[in-house]
Amino acid sequence: MPTAIRALTLDLDDTLWPFPPIGERIERVLHAWFEHHSPPTAVMFPIQAMRELRQQLIRRHPELAHDASTLRQRGIEHALRESGGDPALAGPAYEAFYEERNRVEFYDDAIDALQRLAARFPIIALTNGNADLGRIGIAHLFRGIVTARDFGTGKPDPAIFHHACTLLGALPEQTLHVGDDIELDVIGAQAAGLQTAWINRTDAVWPADARAPDATFTTLSACTDWLDAHHADSP
Repeated sequence: MPTAIRALTLDLDDTLWPFPPIGERIERVLHAWFEHHSPPTAVMFPIQAMRELRQQLIRRHPELAHDASTLRQRGIEHALRESGGDPALAGPAYEAFYEERNRVEFYDDAIDALQRLAARFPIIALTNGNADLGRIGIAHLFRGIVTARDFGTGKPDPAIFHHACTLLGALPEQTLHVGDDIELDVIGAQAAGLQTAWINRTDAVWPADARAPDATFTTLSACTDWLDAHHADSP
């Protein structure tokens, strides 16, 4: 019989909101910012060139692969420097990017489900991304957030899951991790000893050679309904 669930860790991107539209918008917004404030940078580093620059930085600095914010900042600094732009523009350029990064469009079920979950369980956001819960307006629904950048390594490393459990004051086996990514969220959480709920909004196929998650849902609201029905006495 599974251990009673006392706390949750929750992924953000592609679990509460789709990330691909954000990824497309932030590239356009940053390019438009360059066009207005540093035209030579926009000419030398159009969107595709900025993508290639990001990949170059990851290859040169694999130790930063988990740190989306620093990679973006260094990319902006490099583009400005190489194009003869003003280095002082790096901060405002990053702010324009980051403001757009935190303009999210939630899945239709996500906010209601998150509010229901937060009313029952302490929740830690656990992300390899760089979303800001305060800017997005949902920080009050979480006990806190653990990011790969702040922790120093990201999912699927068991250490980041264990750190989140410590913050929650719960054992791994008492904690349910909820997320969309097969390897980063489910397999990573399993390796750390957490219970797992896979949010499969895209009709993905679970790999035959991997241990199945404890539960699978197509929406976060379905996961919440399951917790209400099967874990009525928790926490």
